[in-house]
Amino acid sequence: MEQPNNPLHGKTLEAIMVYLVSYYGWEELGSRIRINCFRINPSIKSSLVFLRRTPWARKEVEDLYIETIK
Repeated sequence: MEQPNNPLHGKTLEAIMVYLVSYYGWEELGSRIRINCFRINPSIKSSLVFLRRTPWARKEVEDLYIETIK
């Protein structure tokens, strides 16, 4: 089923993270979304583990992605 109005459709969490890190960098991302996995020894892998276990943080990342691509 297609979802043409959903900007997250077809995007993996990893693709979203790679985009945000390349757009903002870890330092800016950590100041926009204040979670430790973005601020202390950040990596895509550790961030993905945290975001998959923490729904509120994942929502913040998805919301920032939607805001950024507009």
